[in-house]
Amino acid sequence: MAAAGDGGSGGPSVGTVEDGGGDGRRTVYLFDRRKKESELGDRALQIGERSDYAGFRASVCQTLGISPEEKFVITTTSRKEITSDNFDEIVKDGVTLYLLHSVNQSLLTATKERIDFLPHYDTLVKSGMYEYYASEGQNPLPFALAELIDNSLSATARNVGIRNIQIKLLFDETQGKPAVAVIDNGRGMTSKQLNNWAVYRLSKFTRQGDFESDHSGYVRPVPVPRSLNSDISYFGVGGKQAVFFVGQSARMISKPADSQDVHELVLSKEDFEKKEKNKEAIYSGYIRNRKPSDSVHITNDDERFLHNLIIDEKEKDSFTAVVITGVQPEHIQYLKNYFHLWTRQLAHIYHYYIHGPKGNEVRTSKEVGPFSNIDIEISMFEKGKTPKIVNLREIQDDMQTLYISKAADSFEFKAHVEGDGVVEGIIRYHPFLYDKETYPDDPCFPSKLKDEDDDDDCFMLEKAARGKRPIFECFWNGRLIPYTSVEDFDWCAPPKKRGLAPIECYNRISGALFTNDKFQVSTNKLTFMDLELKLKDKNTLFTRILNGQEQRMKIDREFALWLKDCHEKYDKQIKFTLFKGIITRPDLPSKKQGPWATYSAIEWDGKIYKAGQLVKTIKTLPLFYGSIVRFFLYGDHDGEVYATGGEVQIAMEPQALYDEVRTVPIAKLDRTVAEKSVKKCVEDEMARLPDRLSVTWPEGDELLPNEIRPAGTPIGALRIEILNKKGEAMQKLPGTSHGGSKKLLVELKVILHTSSGNKEIISHISQHGGKWPYWFKKMENIQKLGNYTLKLQVVLNESNADTYAGRPLPSKVIKFSVKEGKPEKFSFGPLDHPLRVGVPFNIPLEFQDEFGHTSQLAGDIQPVLEASGLSLHYEEISKGPNCVIRGVTAKGPVNSCQGKNFNLKVILPGLKEDSQILKIRLLPGPPHHLKVKPDSEILVIENGTAFPFQVEVLDESDNVTVQPKLIVHCKFLGAPSLPVYSVDCSSSGTSILTGSAIQVQNIKKDQTLKAKIEIPSCKDVPPVEKTIKLLPSSHVARLQIFSMEGQKAIQIKHQDEVNWIAGDVMRNLIFQMYDEGEREINITSALAEKIKVNWTPEINKEHLLRGLLPDVQVPTSVKDMRYCQVSFQDDHVSLESAFTVRPLPDEPKHLKCELKGGKTVQMGQELQGEIVIIITDQYGNQIPAFSEDSLSALSIAGIGLDNSNLKTTFQENTRSICVRGVRFTPGPPGNKDLCFTWREFSDFIRVQLISGPPAKLILTDWPEVKESIPVINGRELQFPLTVQLCDQWDNPALVPQVKISLIKPNSLKLIPSNQQHKTDEKGRANLGVFTVFAPRGEHTLQIKAIYNKSTIEGPVIKLMILPDPDKPVRLNVKYDRDASFLAGDVFTDFIITVISEDDSVIKNINPARISMKLWKFSNGGNRPPINAETFSCNKIKDNDKEEGCFYFRDKAIPNKVGTYCIQFGFTMDKANILSSEQVIIEVLPNQPVKLVPEIQPATPTVSNVRSVSNRTLVKELHLNVVDEYSNHTGINLAGTIVATIQGSDENDIDTPLFIGKVRTLEFPFMNGSAKITDLMLAENCPGKDSTEYFIVFEPRLSSLSRTLKPYILPFMFCNDVKKQQQMAALTKEKDQLSKSISAYRNLFDAGKQLLDEMKCQVEEAKLKEAQLRNELKNHNIEISTAQQMPQIETLLKKKMSEQEELSKRPRRSCTLPNYTKGNRDVLGKIAHLAQIEDDRAAMVISWHLASDMDCVVTLTTDAARRIYDETQGRQQVLPLDSIYKKNIPDWKRPLPHFRNGKLYFKPVGNPVFARDLLTFPDNVEHCETVFGMLLGDTIILDNLDAANHYRKEVVKITHCPTLLTRDGDRIRSNGKFGGLQNKAPPMDKLRGMVFGAPVPKQCLVLGEQIELLQQYCSAVRKLGNVNEELNDQLKYLHTPDMKKKKQELDEQEKNLKLIEEKLGITPTRKCNDSLQPTTKIEMTECPIPAKRMRRESTRQNRRPRGDLRN
Repeated sequence: MAAAGDGGSGGPSVGTVEDGGGDGRRTVYLFDRRKKESELGDRALQIGERSDYAGFRASVCQTLGISPEEKFVITTTSRKEITSDNFDEIVKDGVTLYLLHSVNQSLLTATKERIDFLPHYDTLVKSGMYEYYASEGQNPLPFALAELIDNSLSATARNVGIRNIQIKLLFDETQGKPAVAVIDNGRGMTSKQLNNWAVYRLSKFTRQGDFESDHSGYVRPVPVPRSLNSDISYFGVGGKQAVFFVGQSARMISKPADSQDVHELVLSKEDFEKKEKNKEAIYSGYIRNRKPSDSVHITNDDERFLHNLIIDEKEKDSFTAVVITGVQPEHIQYLKNYFHLWTRQLAHIYHYYIHGPKGNEVRTSKEVGPFSNIDIEISMFEKGKTPKIVNLREIQDDMQTLYISKAADSFEFKAHVEGDGVVEGIIRYHPFLYDKETYPDDPCFPSKLKDEDDDDDCFMLEKAARGKRPIFECFWNGRLIPYTSVEDFDWCAPPKKRGLAPIECYNRISGALFTNDKFQVSTNKLTFMDLELKLKDKNTLFTRILNGQEQRMKIDREFALWLKDCHEKYDKQIKFTLFKGIITRPDLPSKKQGPWATYSAIEWDGKIYKAGQLVKTIKTLPLFYGSIVRFFLYGDHDGEVYATGGEVQIAMEPQALYDEVRTVPIAKLDRTVAEKSVKKCVEDEMARLPDRLSVTWPEGDELLPNEIRPAGTPIGALRIEILNKKGEAMQKLPGTSHGGSKKLLVELKVILHTSSGNKEIISHISQHGGKWPYWFKKMENIQKLGNYTLKLQVVLNESNADTYAGRPLPSKVIKFSVKEGKPEKFSFGPLDHPLRVGVPFNIPLEFQDEFGHTSQLAGDIQPVLEASGLSLHYEEISKGPNCVIRGVTAKGPVNSCQGKNFNLKVILPGLKEDSQILKIRLLPGPPHHLKVKPDSEILVIENGTAFPFQVEVLDESDNVTVQPKLIVHCKFLGAPSLPVYSVDCSSSGTSILTGSAIQVQNIKKDQTLKAKIEIPSCKDVPPVEKTIKLLPSSHVARLQIFSMEGQKAIQIKHQDEVNWIAGDVMRNLIFQMYDEGEREINITSALAEKIKVNWTPEINKEHLLRGLLPDVQVPTSVKDMRYCQVSFQDDHVSLESAFTVRPLPDEPKHLKCELKGGKTVQMGQELQGEIVIIITDQYGNQIPAFSEDSLSALSIAGIGLDNSNLKTTFQENTRSICVRGVRFTPGPPGNKDLCFTWREFSDFIRVQLISGPPAKLILTDWPEVKESIPVINGRELQFPLTVQLCDQWDNPALVPQVKISLIKPNSLKLIPSNQQHKTDEKGRANLGVFTVFAPRGEHTLQIKAIYNKSTIEGPVIKLMILPDPDKPVRLNVKYDRDASFLAGDVFTDFIITVISEDDSVIKNINPARISMKLWKFSNGGNRPPINAETFSCNKIKDNDKEEGCFYFRDKAIPNKVGTYCIQFGFTMDKANILSSEQVIIEVLPNQPVKLVPEIQPATPTVSNVRSVSNRTLVKELHLNVVDEYSNHTGINLAGTIVATIQGSDENDIDTPLFIGKVRTLEFPFMNGSAKITDLMLAENCPGKDSTEYFIVFEPRLSSLSRTLKPYILPFMFCNDVKKQQQMAALTKEKDQLSKSISAYRNLFDAGKQLLDEMKCQVEEAKLKEAQLRNELKNHNIEISTAQQMPQIETLLKKKMSEQEELSKRPRRSCTLPNYTKGNRDVLGKIAHLAQIEDDRAAMVISWHLASDMDCVVTLTTDAARRIYDETQGRQQVLPLDSIYKKNIPDWKRPLPHFRNGKLYFKPVGNPVFARDLLTFPDNVEHCETVFGMLLGDTIILDNLDAANHYRKEVVKITHCPTLLTRDGDRIRSNGKFGGLQNKAPPMDKLRGMVFGAPVPKQCLVLGEQIELLQQYCSAVRKLGNVNEELNDQLKYLHTPDMKKKKQELDEQEKNLKLIEEKLGITPTRKCNDSLQPTTKIEMTECPIPAKRMRRESTRQNRRPRGDLRN
């Protein structure tokens, strides 16, 4: 298009120019401004693609009609001249150019420059990054203005002088409509730069180079502190967003430096809408280029204010002004109404640009720096008002200024993130001052809600000071990014456990982070996009900045120490001391009930408040007066602590009137009130309270104290009066405010004391009546026996409380007893059963009174006994407590052995109930005589038969009787060997007496015998005799056997031997039997049945009847002889006849080989024995068939047989062939068969080929011995040493008893000791598992064997000895060696660490094993004595972060000076203690406190007479300065001792004078002592006669700031000598008595103190025992109170046995050798880190992790690398510090079938995460990391079907991890299953690489029970011991000796009082301090604790009473 001038003022010209389009032509717009009258418009020129500068100039001359010779220049709007060199670079399509006389010529008229400002493509790319101004609840208008300030700061960055930025709010309606102008004196913008500014999102990185600027590309600023580089105008977005957020139109006015022109651009919403409506190009317009101060184009009245702004352009070399009009009305109101707020926010945003890197600090001198030249001024102009003008530098209440001004200290650090990101940081500490936090409040973040009720100040909010605000505000290139803050970092966040500083200190820190531009922010600079993510990345490195230098140290440790230091230096809190414990307070709401720490004292603002102190409150209604009970502090605290507030519990005083406890905030204590005023109020109220009771008995029947009364005796009526301390009767509590509820009643109770407790039997309450104040009626129902108490108690009306405010109301107690009355009836006591006929027995009688109480028989009485059927009589009746009718005898029939029941009636005449029936059961009496049947005297029996007798045992009343061991015997007399009959009648009393048959040998005729029947155990029972006639017997007497050969019978005699062919049968055997007369007896069936043979069980009965015997089978072996026996037996006789059958060999049948000797043959050796070959018959019986000629026919064969040495010989004597020299060729051992053949006969023999003689030694079950085997010193070898003997062919040599020895160097020690071993039957020797002790390094072992006196060399084992990290070798003691140890003070802290062999600190040690001993040093040796004082270490504090350290804090230094030894010990086991080096310390005296004499002088008695001796007070006295423990101190002190005489009355001026008539004398004091000599009174000095005066020796030491307690010496003053002598004697006696009384009092005080202490110990022991018993009950273990110790010991043995049995049960274990843990950084192999209980799960998980089971896990990569190097890379390792832990799954994550806490589907197969089945014996946290990485989310189910179903459902909602089944299947995470690679082998195929099983849970439960039982056993023993000690002490205190001493003390005190009265001394002053002994108990050789000291003093005081006297 062409353009032509239209005469308008600077408007565009219109003409016709062809569109250059796509032919490469360029269109330029030319303004001719050489003359003022030049045309206003521009000319459009077209330039060809290949045009040059000469052609362009010619075209210009032609277009404008200029001569080519005329001089002019063509420039850009930025006044850059066009030349041939830069023509192509600058002259682009659409550019605007000037035609001028010179480059510096002023524009005579303004121009309009065409521009396009289409948004950059980033508008689309980054448009979704942030919504514009997400306001975060704040008005974003200040942040919009900040965008414009950012541009101004960037523009003024290179200013040399002041950088001036002005924000003008033009709200004066007389000057136009409201506008906002931002003006700076920066470098300005060229027209091109202004064009670039208008392009949206054209950032400094993406915009084209400014061809008129020297800065063609972006150059990053150099680093400066806090990144305050002003490089904050960045993205090409903020300015446009800001102006259109504030208003609807923006006018940009800018003049670059060294430029003559001002460029002006207007963008308005109205113009955009107009162009859109007219369908014109929206993003196009004009830049007006004009001269400065030219405002002719401003014609709109709404913009009148612009004239003034443009006029000000004259004085400016360069500037930029942004004028915003069309300001939103709500913005105008905000800017007006909140002027202070938003200017404060801007001051906050640019705080560090305004004040510099250190901020608005208070500087002592004015510093001049690069940041003191920025002035940001804000002014607001309103109609009719004075302009508001503020410089941001002057604002003192922006948040950063508040943070800086209220901070006490700061902590600077720096963070380096990946890339070039650098963050500087600062943390400031705002201390707590007395009663408030100094952390500044932010109006945007109120820290806490202000409640009108300030009682809540005792509760500490979680973030009390900072509130919910984050710690860090974030600055980017020095300016605040308001919507981004960082809560904290790990190292500065409040710790989970208590750290070095209290938790509230973490809420008193504020901070700021200063980043460089390597961190992304949003285009509107409101938020960071990646700051916190990068800072919290694990690769971010934090360092501390100290004195401007980075310190590479642990940032968390440095911060914790800094915070602790700040807390100790700057916090002024309430100090809570004397910690008592943690409680809950149920009276508070549930959320505030606990925990509350309780304390007994606080220190507040320099004052100390303690429990028991009287206080007054303020700001309470009403005001409270009371005593402090305790202090409450919310939280779980322990020990002394500082806190910001708390509560105090106050007991209202006086408690008698106010039985209340109030709790108020500590802040409400009145700190100005005097304690005396509160005390006076209490005392005034106490006198009116009830004090005692007055009791009278108006009707008699008075009950006397301790009276004994018969049951039922009445107690008379009682009249009671309540009296106060004044003796006045009263009926209610004093005061009118109590009302009726405080009336007083009298309660009467009668209490019966029984063994089961006290029982209240009568209870009445009496009100005040008319006739008598209080009245109780007569009581007649007291009948029960026992001890009673009648108690009268004053109680309150309605509540019946017997106490008021903790004070008991008056009461009276009368104790009495009730005894039994006279007997009225009786009953029977238990009888001594059983009762028998004729045996005396006793009848016990019990008497009762009318109430049933047991009574006694007093008078004479004759009982009467009656029973039907019995005759009865008795001997006597006894009287007294045990009344018995003695010697009662009963006789009569009872019919049976079980006895008979009778009713025995007893009558006692004279009783009210005189008769009773006694039911008895009477048994038969003792045996008296025997009754035997049959009755005839002569009895006839046959020889060989037995006879029965019927016997009965009878008592004296002929009753059949029984008793134990009632055995009846019958003895037969008249022949030898007769039997004895016996029968037991113990149970029935009668029986049949019989026995074996009576057998007399060789009887030929009748014979007479005698039978005697008796009871051996009853000698009193006469025997019974009977006569027996014995007839001879007829039975079989003899048996014979015959062999029939044809018709001939050959007798076979008894024991004959018969020869017969082997295997044949003997036939035709017969037998015959004869009686005693040698007559043959016919065999009957009955006799045949009694005949037996031993060679066959089956006998033909018919054959026996014919006399035939069964056939005999002859044995097949000639060696077997058959014994044949025929026997006959009946009831009378037993007969037998026997013979032996010898077999003979049969015909030849077999060849038989027999091996004589061992069946084994050694390889390479001959068979030791020989092989014998014989010929046998069919039964194997040898036949002599061989001869010498038989050898040639014998052949021998066998596999591997060596025939070279075979030898065969004929044995003549045995008719056999012998084979020797059998040997086999070397080969595998085993069985070998040899075949022997002779004629048609053959046989085989098998021998065993064994290994050859030993030649080698081989280690079995041992790893490769070529490499060194690591082993920790003092630990066992990983494998047992087992060796195997082998022959030269490597076959195991089974040779026993071969000596095996182990060769080792002397530096190597093995346990068990190196002993010789011998091989077993298999040639093996198990040397066992050795424990190795050796220096660090490589050592060798060699095994050797001695066989047949030759040595067999074994393998060499190399051991790499590593130090034991768990073996303690020494104790390291740290303490302040420069500290001084003052007597009675506390030691400095001792820090003890246990050092192992590898010089590392051993951790996880029970603190109870560390102890400290302290004793007095002696030259006789420095070993700890038995009585050395022992201390235990203190509890670890939260800030003691170094693990493995044990602290001994605040241990008491001995009270006596001297040299002491301290030694620390570590109990390694019951016998061994590892001791540290002894620490020798010198205990020095403490601070001097008083003046004392070396020897206590007697009380002087002087007079003022002339005699010098009578006036001498002190002859010689040495005074020393001592500390509070009587140690001589003050050696370096010097001064004077001033002696002054004083009277008991301070106003007494008539006191005696020293010699020289002076009142004071001075004595020199040097080196801590002074010597007083010849101190005497002046002659005739004043003084009252017989008066006690005092010499006060007061030390005056100028070098000592404190005042010492003076020494006071009393003396008696008299006016005459005689009286002086009397007084001297009395004074001497008084001194002796005082000393003796003091000793007695020390004795009794120590005894009482020890008794109280023992009682406390008993209570503690009881409490401990009860607690442990309850814990045992929770474990279902009941311990009875009786037989406690035996039951406990039995239970312990039982539980230990059960535990041992459980632990020994076989369970699954991992046999994979673990890696030796030579370093603490080595955890071990994965297979050993975990255990699995379920066998099936263990199998499949072990297989799943098979490739990782052998991997060694280490904590560090360095440790992993060491293992890698030691194993030459063969061992796989896994360092934990290389694991990316963010990928490790959350162990608490639910299974995938749970979605949002709900079950998505119901699974089958019991799914569970595989990791949840693992248990870790050690290092749980590290193991969770390892197995979390290895297993991930792997799930285990029952079987494959369940797994497939589970996966099918899970993949519908999420990814499914790997699935395992308990059957051994695997479904991979990609779904694959099946195949061998997805099927686990059986357990035995895993070769031991399987996770072990844990110890059974019951075993752990038993362990807990055993520990509890052991503790309970100790507690019971301790309880018994302390009870025994207490009883001993009680007995001792009540011994006659102690009672006598008490009497002596009372007598001496009376005597002392009398003497003091004679001397005129006031008795109340017992003795002067100086009279007290300097030390009560001298310290022993070692310090004794207070408790022990008291006991020691008690022992010392247990002396004869003479020791207490002088």
